[in-house]
Amino acid sequence: MTDSAFTFDVVDARCEPYAAVPTIMLRTRIVEHTGATVHALALRCQIRIEPQRRRYEPLEEQRLVELFGEPNRWGDSLRPFLWTHVASTVTTFAGETEVDLPVTCTYDFEIASTKYLHALDDGEIPLVLLFAGSAFLRGESGMSVAPVAWHADTTFRLPVSVWRQMMDVYFPNSGWVMLSREVLDRLTEYKASRALASWDLTVEHLLKEAE
Repeated sequence: MTDSAFTFDVVDARCEPYAAVPTIMLRTRIVEHTGATVHALALRCQIRIEPQRRRYEPLEEQRLVELFGEPNRWGDSLRPFLWTHVASTVTTFAGETEVDLPVTCTYDFEIASTKYLHALDDGEIPLVLLFAGSAFLRGESGMSVAPVAWHADTTFRLPVSVWRQMMDVYFPNSGWVMLSREVLDRLTEYKASRALASWDLTVEHLLKEAE
């Protein structure tokens, strides 16, 4: 088997509403080209976002200044960056098969990918998926192991609507940010001193004071 024995193609994406953490399922077609029977396939996948491969509305551009700087610099600053790593095991197949690749997500706004995804209103998220791993093969001479090389990659344009649907399922009408204990203690004191009933009211109160 050569390094090019496998090809991968993402054919669909959907929100998984019953996972322990926010998860998008990427329906992935795997084709084995040598005719061998695959006993198992231990896959690793690096998923990268390619922001230079889409257009942005003016409001989206404003939200992305923190990540990429002013839009007049985007010719230099818009570069692919890592979204996440995924690992999965594929069971026995011959020829081709389709599997769900689970992509767990976070709503932590300290992470660049979350800032980017949250900034998008519509359209698609350009992704490149780089696969690697080990294939356990069964043939006439018995079992053998062959690598899946990193150049076994594919692209996919993930609808922004799938991302938003997933976050609406797991964090309906909400999000969260990480704060240091010192800042959280100060916010708690501020909230208590003004008898504010919720954190939303506390932040709104602070924003009005700032304005």
